[in-house]
Amino acid sequence: MCSLEKRGNLFILTLTGKNVEHRLNPEVLISIISALSRAKAKSTRGSALVTVSHGKFFCNGFDLDWVNATGSKQEAQQRFDYSLDCLTQLVQAFISLPMPTVAAVNGHAAAAGVVIPLCHDYVVMRRDRGVLYVNDLEMGLKIPELYMAFFRAKTSGWALRDLVLRGLKIKGEELLKMGIVDAVYDGEEGVTNAGMKMADDLARRKWDGEVYAEIRKGLYSEFCGMLGIASKAIGTPKL
Repeated sequence: MCSLEKRGNLFILTLTGKNVEHRLNPEVLISIISALSRAKAKSTRGSALVTVSHGKFFCNGFDLDWVNATGSKQEAQQRFDYSLDCLTQLVQAFISLPMPTVAAVNGHAAAAGVVIPLCHDYVVMRRDRGVLYVNDLEMGLKIPELYMAFFRAKTSGWALRDLVLRGLKIKGEELLKMGIVDAVYDGEEGVTNAGMKMADDLARRKWDGEVYAEIRKGLYSEFCGMLGIASKAIGTPKL
């Protein structure tokens, strides 16, 4: 689950709940989508959003206990597919959000949980704890083409190869060298404060949110085309 707080132009999205690993099931994903919808409705020129969490994990992927708590493999597959569909809706909501976004990653993000921070425009991470871990190879799962396009949008070259083809648990300092995160900090408080400061600095630029969102979609044109949210014209400036 999650909470959404508004402080001036800054929206603070916090991953919460009894599930300390912040695992993703449809209830959790729909909760986050709803929070983003509220932020979008209340956004003004100069809004920004930062996502934070607490504990050892930022997000440890899909809630496989929920997926497998059924009477058959067919029902489990249906639950997994529904979770994946909800994740795609969440990605679409982040990409379409009319404001800059920052993820303050205080702990591990694994499997589908890696998608959550990479949905954001900027990612800051703890230096002393936490990894990004795309473990599809370890689980014997093919990454869907939509999410291969997502990873191509967010990284490239050897960094992309190492992220998806080596099954590495990659720490903050190495992710910084790979260009996957923007900065690393010590401690949960350090990374949370840094994320909030970055978001606040972006908010101070007072950018037009609709223009920002359309430029973002143009930046990730292949992926957004697959999502069905390709960038659109929004008029020309007055000279």
